[in-house]
Amino acid sequence: MPTAAPLPTLDLVACCTPLTKKVIDAATAEQLARGFKALGDPTRVRLLSLIAAHEGGEACVCDLIDPVGLSQPTVSHHLKQLVEAGLVSREQRGKWAYYRIERSSLDALAVTIQSPAR
Repeated sequence: MPTAAPLPTLDLVACCTPLTKKVIDAATAEQLARGFKALGDPTRVRLLSLIAAHEGGEACVCDLIDPVGLSQPTVSHHLKQLVEAGLVSREQRGKWAYYRIERSSLDALAVTIQSPAR
């Protein structure tokens, strides 16, 4: 008599576990969307990376122009978008602006895209 193949077992925890811990309210969704939208541009992602990697965790706009190969006004425009999204803060020192990563905003974006450990 032929033997039947074993039935596959389902990992019920993996298939039934929600991807998020709670539903995001409208205000939080809008704030997160601004951050994700700002990061939808490769230059802004690069600028964020350059600032984060810069000594002391902050960078002068003058230090960001050459690495991205764009003009100062274009770099300033991209940085303004990151500031408005709350991903970096700006401090004016004399004629130069310095930018620092807003870690809490980046953490909030990261939490929304992390799936729970399985």
